[in-house]
Amino acid sequence: MRNSLRRSRRRIFALLGSAALALAGAIALPGTAQAANVLSNPGFESGSLSPWSCSGNLGSVVSSPVHGGSKALAGAASSSDNAQCTQTVAVQPNSTYSLSGWVRGSYVYLGVTGGASTWTTSASQYSQLTVSFTTGASQTSAQIYVHGWYAQGTYYADDISLDGPGGSSDTQAPTAPTNLTSTGKTSSSVSLSWSAATDNVGVAAYDVYRGSTLATSVSGTSATVSGLSASTAYTFTVKARDAAGNVSAASNSVSVTTSAGTGGGTGFKQAAPYLYEGWGDPPNPATVMNATGIKNFTMAFVLDSGGCTPAWDGSRALTGGADQTAINQIRAAGGDVTPSFGGWQGSKLGANCSSASALAGAIQKVIDAYGLKSVDMDIENTDEFENEAVQAKILTALKTVKANNAGLKTIVTFGTSTTGPTYYGNRLIEQAQSIGADIDVFTIMPFDFGGGSDMYGNTVAAAEGLKTKLKSTFGWDDATAYAHIGISGMNGLSDQQENTTPAIWTQIRDWGNSHHIARLAFWAANRDRGCAGGGVVSNCSGISQSDWQFTSITAGFTG
Repeated sequence: MRNSLRRSRRRIFALLGSAALALAGAIALPGTAQAANVLSNPGFESGSLSPWSCSGNLGSVVSSPVHGGSKALAGAASSSDNAQCTQTVAVQPNSTYSLSGWVRGSYVYLGVTGGASTWTTSASQYSQLTVSFTTGASQTSAQIYVHGWYAQGTYYADDISLDGPGGSSDTQAPTAPTNLTSTGKTSSSVSLSWSAATDNVGVAAYDVYRGSTLATSVSGTSATVSGLSASTAYTFTVKARDAAGNVSAASNSVSVTTSAGTGGGTGFKQAAPYLYEGWGDPPNPATVMNATGIKNFTMAFVLDSGGCTPAWDGSRALTGGADQTAINQIRAAGGDVTPSFGGWQGSKLGANCSSASALAGAIQKVIDAYGLKSVDMDIENTDEFENEAVQAKILTALKTVKANNAGLKTIVTFGTSTTGPTYYGNRLIEQAQSIGADIDVFTIMPFDFGGGSDMYGNTVAAAEGLKTKLKSTFGWDDATAYAHIGISGMNGLSDQQENTTPAIWTQIRDWGNSHHIARLAFWAANRDRGCAGGGVVSNCSGISQSDWQFTSITAGFTG
């Protein structure tokens, strides 16, 4: 999958102020720092960011590289966002504090908002930053931050410590959040939003409860609670918490029954081979549908035609051309489509749109043009898959469009090793969990991985590796994890001469059905024609087969 067949697929640095926080009111001698870390989740060992909050949703918790324990913070600084992560804590007035942290990366900063800071130009391994500051005479809270620098790539931070006297004279709790409501649900998750609480100093976090159990803590006024069971009623409330640890009364409660679904998944099942109108002698989709019984196609590829503007292949008009004609034919025959954004080559929206909101706007144009029920983000190559800031941008955009389009299903498609997700695949999954992207299907492409001749065994091993990663990241059981998995193969010969025969594809389909996965696709219907000895070409599979044989097999996928 490394050629056209795979898919037409400042340096400005500023020193932050180093002066200590200004003293306000009467001058008094500072207190002495105590050997107690007043930060919460200082090493990110909880597996979540809370109560840290990161700009642009660019922060995530990762398992490598770490300084201590098993987790660390990764901040995917971009050209427009330094991925600043902050935590507000209660402090004593007129007291001295020592702030330290272990960081790794280019131009990483550690400090307190409005006061002292320190930084390092480059750290290929973890190095410690330390700075001290003194609070003002009436100061009861401080905001600690760590961030990278623009366009310098991902930084890492771990074991952050703020040593000094904790507590505060603040004893006033925030008001209760109001207007709690459900904004969406699947068979395994519920999305919630509420109106902000107020506090005499400031709200530091919101704690979301499922019954009497704390489900998650967030800094904003929305959250998605995952790991739920299908067709089950849950009651949720939210409480506000300030930096001094004062907790509000509970909000109004809201009861939600999750959707029905196989194995605790999303209830989304799709058999949808790729169809590409810009390459490989594209077949008439109605002909293929009539011959095979297939009902859905994944339409390739939506790219950037310039200025974050979506177009088919980056050149064909979004509507009115061959792609819309094909979509109309599919729908007239009782089927539907899932457009795929990205691929291996071309000018991609994920890489080129300036922000997550801009990318979400581009995706929304395609949703509106075709009244879509699902979208696929095919995240490949170094510009998207191996670019952590772009990964974050794509996931945040998908979270946005899902929130704005009731019932929309979101799919991410990416490469794999023979044993499961690679480093960047693992990071993609971890970041999806960290920002609450609520992705419906994680689809792997088990080919062009140098997997040798056992395409069935290697495909199953890769899918089982994905299942294990989803379980450990989201806390799902086996059934729920399988129900969020997709497989997208390559029929016949792959670019690396791996051979998936019709018999092997049938085995893969049957394994997918027996494990109740969510999605089965292959690249591509254009190649679903026999040409034994024809090699790896655009309009046939390179092996002996009957026309549309792989599509017929795929049509038998039910999940």
